[in-house]
Amino acid sequence: MVDYKSKIITVEKALELVQSDYQIVTGLGSSEGKAFLKELHTIADRVTNVTVNNCLPMDNYEFFANPEYKKSFGVDGWFYSPTLRKAHKNGNISFIPNNLHFAASKRFDHIHVNIYVGNGTYPDEHGFISLSLGNVYEKEAIDAADIVIIECNKKCPRTFGDVEIHVNDIDYIIETDYDIPEIPDAEPNEKDLAIGKYIAEYINDGDCIQLGIGGIPNAVAKSLYGKKNLGIHTEMLTSEMVKLAKAGVINGKCKQIHKGKMVAAFAMGTREMYDYMNDNPSICIMNGAYVNDPYTIAQNDNQVSINTSLEVDVTGQCCSESLGSIQFSGTGGQSDTAIGAQMSKNGRSFIALYSTAMVKNPATGEREEVSKIVCQLKAGAAVSLSRNDIHYLVTEYGIVNLKGTTIRERVEKIISIAHPKFRDELYQEAVKLGIIYPRD
Repeated sequence: MVDYKSKIITVEKALELVQSDYQIVTGLGSSEGKAFLKELHTIADRVTNVTVNNCLPMDNYEFFANPEYKKSFGVDGWFYSPTLRKAHKNGNISFIPNNLHFAASKRFDHIHVNIYVGNGTYPDEHGFISLSLGNVYEKEAIDAADIVIIECNKKCPRTFGDVEIHVNDIDYIIETDYDIPEIPDAEPNEKDLAIGKYIAEYINDGDCIQLGIGGIPNAVAKSLYGKKNLGIHTEMLTSEMVKLAKAGVINGKCKQIHKGKMVAAFAMGTREMYDYMNDNPSICIMNGAYVNDPYTIAQNDNQVSINTSLEVDVTGQCCSESLGSIQFSGTGGQSDTAIGAQMSKNGRSFIALYSTAMVKNPATGEREEVSKIVCQLKAGAAVSLSRNDIHYLVTEYGIVNLKGTTIRERVEKIISIAHPKFRDELYQEAVKLGIIYPRD
């Protein structure tokens, strides 16, 4: 057994390493350094302008949630979670535009990483720690950092792929025993199930799939139990994928690369999923720069990408990450996976959304139903997937194939799956704006 005891320090000692103007990087989601971040605010009186680079943080940490500390700490985030959305108004939080497979390389060309802190397993008998639930950018951050701190936690599953790091390559260990953040299974509603059924009809035995998180992807997964020999090459491994693997639907036999493996850049889900991942050689957690590279994705034939959007215009532009100019989430791997799937032999890419949403009218204060299919995206909206890269678009009213279509064809097709009560209005507005002109 490799001796790692000399590297163990307390959280308090780790915080003593932080200096003003430092750039700290922490792991994505369930890989974040929870013990360190929970106490970071306690050194606010001696530091200024410390930036934490994070992605999808799971906890509402005091250092960024409390505006009292905004001169001491800021957050630059690759992907907003509800906690960052809420704290954004404090003025010390900013979004990093990115496509996931370039997130690390572009960011670390821009900043110097002083400290990396994230969680992982205890060292094994050979001295190797598993980064466990993710390597979207974590190993690249470790390579770039001056100081590397790992919170070793017995509750982290030991996973394989490209997540191993030797204890000699880290500087400090914090011993922890906190519960790993979980995401409960989202139960699909009636709209989710309708959309899931439409997409499932386009998924064939032997396909390799990528799913996001939420009601719609879960509904798709629940519609796949009659399929055979599916594979997984995905940005995020989810609980529903694990359930399909347990049921024998997913086995990866038909994949061209990493045959028999469920490949992902990170995993977030239930404790049941984490237990399934532990010491499971069929699960392969690899670098996000590799997993989400469209050229890697395209190496598997019959790759299917399924993502969601917040708003889509009648030409196919997808705003999947902002509400107008207000950042809501992030691009993540939407562009990566949509393009990679279409580069794949017989590949398919789906963007799904509800046809409407209930939105508060600022004039009346009442909630009213609005179309999520629009002629023009809201002012300041981020285009997460360009109209050049959309393939199938799905709502609870149907599915349309936009590949190779003209603007006129797109307008007609997309309006056909909008909520019926908005279809005439959308067509008339498209004519008024000059997007299309009547033939007669």
